[in-house]
Amino acid sequence: MIFETQVTNIGPEAEMFRQEKMLIFFGNEAPETLADYCYNIQLTPSTDEITTGMDFLFDNQAYKITAVGDVVKKNLDDLGHITLRFDGSETAELPGTLYVEDKELPVITVGTKIMIK
Repeated sequence: MIFETQVTNIGPEAEMFRQEKMLIFFGNEAPETLADYCYNIQLTPSTDEITTGMDFLFDNQAYKITAVGDVVKKNLDDLGHITLRFDGSETAELPGTLYVEDKELPVITVGTKIMIK
């Protein structure tokens, strides 16, 4: 396990990106302009590089990581900020986005554990 945290709050507009197969996470200190659109997580640094082939988990529901943007680890470690796309892309188009396999998005509630292994 190289990263583990949990959801502490869900912004009132966070679900609106589901149609685009996208979720946005941010530490509890999310800027006001973004807070409504994010799932807030406890800020916890990762312990190693995040690479393709690893699993991104919501509780026990796993998604294979298919591409990693250049600043994903830095943003996650410094801000708890990450954009997750569920489209199976094998090339990271955006530097702060983590891409996972294309399958049904998870149900997320306050207390949902988020892990990378």
